[in-house]
Amino acid sequence: MTDFLDVIRERGSGALDKKMGIEIIEASPNRLVGTMPVEGNTQPIGLLHGGANVVLAESLGSIGTQLHAGPNRRIVGVDVNATHHKSATSGVVTAVATAVTLGKTLCCYEVEITNDKGERTCSARITCLILAER
Repeated sequence: MTDFLDVIRERGSGALDKKMGIEIIEASPNRLVGTMPVEGNTQPIGLLHGGANVVLAESLGSIGTQLHAGPNRRIVGVDVNATHHKSATSGVVTAVATAVTLGKTLCCYEVEITNDKGERTCSARITCLILAER
């Protein structure tokens, strides 16, 4: 059985994921869980910027798609539809991405992001297009 966390560690995370402190703590093509600190990803008024939530959601969707697609195919397009519910003011936010579609050329994930109190801060649907095998 594949240890998908090892696969993610081998490939390394992108520069933006590193800068934002995104950490994947559970991984499979069907479900991913990631965390991101609120500190350093804030607007001047100290609230988690909505864009940071979207980057976290998009990162999980992209990683899940890559795990599903395998090393010989690549993502060629990402569509993000996000709704912000509540700002996070401190601590860490946690995102859970659950696959709703895993196909040959399309993957879709529903992502729920919550703050330290378990309150939903953002929900998103991430759709990724995959380049077919050559």
